[in-house]
Formats: sequence, structure tokens, C-alpha cells
Amino acid sequence: MTDTVLVVDDDLGIQKQLKWSLTDYDVVFADDHTSAIAQLRRYEPKVVTLDLGLPPDPANASEGLRILQDIISLAPRTKVIVVTGNNEKENALKAINFGAYDFYQKPIDSDTIKLLVYRALNLAKLELENSILSKVRTGMSRIIGNSESIQTVVRKAEKIANTDVSTLLLGESGTGKEVFARSIHEHSPRKDKPFVAINCASIPENLLESELFGYEKGAFTGANKTTLGKIETAQGGTLFLDEIGDMPIGLQAKMLRFLQERVIERVGGRAEIPVDIRVICATHRDLQTMVAEERFREDLYYRVGEIPIMIPPLRDRDQDIILLARTFLNIYREEFNAKAKSFSESAINSMLAHKWPGNIREMQNKLKSAVIMAEGTVIQPDDLGLFAVDGSGESETLNLREVREVAESKAIRRAYHQADKNMSKTAELLGVTRPTLYSLIDKYHLDDLKSSA
Repeated sequence: MTDTVLVVDDDLGIQKQLKWSLTDYDVVFADDHTSAIAQLRRYEPKVVTLDLGLPPDPANASEGLRILQDIISLAPRTKVIVVTGNNEKENALKAINFGAYDFYQKPIDSDTIKLLVYRALNLAKLELENSILSKVRTGMSRIIGNSESIQTVVRKAEKIANTDVSTLLLGESGTGKEVFARSIHEHSPRKDKPFVAINCASIPENLLESELFGYEKGAFTGANKTTLGKIETAQGGTLFLDEIGDMPIGLQAKMLRFLQERVIERVGGRAEIPVDIRVICATHRDLQTMVAEERFREDLYYRVGEIPIMIPPLRDRDQDIILLARTFLNIYREEFNAKAKSFSESAINSMLAHKWPGNIREMQNKLKSAVIMAEGTVIQPDDLGLFAVDGSGESETLNLREVREVAESKAIRRAYHQADKNMSKTAELLGVTRPTLYSLIDKYHLDDLKSSA
């Protein structure tokens, strides 16, 4: 099904020019407030181009701004591209503050308007997919994202949730390993029992044993009463050992015995205490290398990693970046009662281009800061502490042909993998016909896609 674009403009010349430029879409028209709202309700377009100078007051922007506000109110996910004259920058900025997606100054350039509509449509689709996922997902509800890489991990986690198999979550710091561990617990038969987490890297070596196994009264100086450890407090539930790669080698033998026999002895005690818990471990370290270097016990490695799951870094989940950013924006906007409610095009491109070395944790920090510090309703790259970039992820360029080629090639590849390499579905996701898709594949020399078609 071809996507619909609503053009709100009373100039027949502009209408014809936009219809000619946007041949990949079903273009419908309106020339005043009444017809614009009627067309909006009838076609529910994801993208609208809006001229600010409309009757009954074409010399000013009052009517256009009124229509903009009504569109945002009736269809808040619709992306409105405001088309202005050369001397209307102040009104264009006002429109952005009202919630417009972007603005474009006349005269109309076909390549530029096509690129703006293309970007706006992709963003609208991503936001819609995120909304649908948040309402209908029945699996790991804590996990946000519909990229193939993260959905593969979710499917693995769902399969093991109903078992007690030992699971090892691997991935860089900040990728959400604890979120996955909690999700596995919440979808397991142990969900009504405790979920107990301990970070093996954050507790001094001489205290970690007593933190895990507990201690008897008098076991050491200051042990004034018998105290349960994390393992016992997780009875019936799940114990999450984060950063197990940092567990001291001397303590690993005691942990192995517990995992094999499911009994513990408190520090200073002699009685064996049976424990019924599930154990999920996580680390950002390369345990196989540590085993080879004899810094991690091989038998413990195989015991904790019966089923290993690799969580991808955020830089490999570019399809999810804007979904996550929108989610955090909504959370922090409500938490801090802030006025920021959307991202500028430049901010979106900056987030897509950023490598996110700190992964989701870094994004959370940047979004929290941006929501608090943003001056207006639209978050800019500076608010995020990122450099402004264009849609290709490179430094700003004025070569529109190059910008479009990079952006379209990237979008085609995303859609292709999201559609499980099905060309018909890929074309549908991109909003083009199959012949158009094949033409684009030839045009941009995407030979690997062409050969698999």
C-alpha cells in the first residue's frame, strides 16, 4: 500500500509541483482549514506539507499556524513539514515550537522536498511501530526495540524463561543485561518470588563471600548477628550475578560447589543449607580468554553458561535508536515536568550517527540532561551533547544527491532485513512498488540484495 501525503496549499502551481515531485506517494490536497481537517481525518496521512499563508488571511501565517495546531492536536504522530516564503523564518520557527517536524523555504526543489518527506515518513513509521509494540507485545515487555538483532535475543530469552537453565548474558556495559535478566525472571514460574541482584565488581573482594553466602554470628570482628547472604534471600526466585567475570578466583570454587549441589555454608558456619534458586549471570568480559589465561575457572564457565546470550550494542541497533530516544524523552519529560516534546531533524540524525560507546546507559544520561536543559520544546544536538550531522551520518554537506543516496541505501537495507529478505514486504515497508525497489537497488548498486532477490 502506497503511503499518503497531504499537501495543504491554495496555490495550484505548488500543488502540481509537489504532486510531480512526490510520485512515490499518493498525494491528496487541501486549500483551507476545513478541507485540511477533512482530508486529515479521511486519509490519516503520516506526513503533511503545510503552507502557512492560507485564506482567509493569506498575507499572514495565522491561519496556517491554526491548522498546524489542529493537526498536531488531532494526529500528534503526523509529521508536518511547513513550507514558507523567504521572509518567514520567524513564523517557521514558531511553527517548530508548535510541533512541526521541519520547515522548508520556497521555491520548491524537487530533490529536497522528496528527501524531507522520505525522512519524515520513516520517522513516523518507526514511532508507530514502537507504539504498536508497546501495546501488543506479549513477550519481554521491558525490552524496547524491533530491530532483528534485538528481536533475535528476545526470542531466545522467551524460550529459556520457563526453564531453570543457567544463563550467561554477554555484552558491553550499558547494553541492558540486567533488564534482560529481570525480564527472564518476570516471565518464569519464579516471577512471584524474589529477584536478587549483586554486582561482583562493586563489592571488595574480602566482603563478596559474606555478601553472597551470609555469615554466622561471631564469624569475624563485627559479625554481631547471623546474617543471610544474597543467595539465601533469593530463595525460590532468581539470583542475578552481574559482572561475574570480576569474581575473585578463590571464591569461584565455592560458587561452583553451590551451583553443582545447590547447598551453601555461611561464612563461619558448618551446616549445609539447601537453596532452590535460578541463577542468571552477566559480564562484559571475554570469559573464554580469561579461561585460557587461567583467570576464570573453566568448569565454572561451563556451569554458568549453559545457554549464553549475546546482547548487541546500541550501535548495531540503529533501527531502535529513535524508538529508545522517544521512550526516554516521554519518561523524563513526565518525571521532570519539562516542556521538551520532540527532536529536531538534526538531533535525530546526530543520534543515528553517534556510536554510543556507553550504549543504552549513555543514551539515558544524554536524554535526561537534554530534557532538563532544553530551552524550547524541540531538543537540538547541543542539548544532547552531540555534533550536528546530516542524514548520512557525516559532516554537513550541501550535495543533495549524495545525501539522498546514502539515506535511501541505508533505509532499503533496514527494510530488507526487517522484512526477512522478502522483496514484496520490503517494498511495502518502504512505501514503493516492487519495480521501483528493484530500480533503486540497481541505481545504488546494492548487489548483495539483488543477488538474493
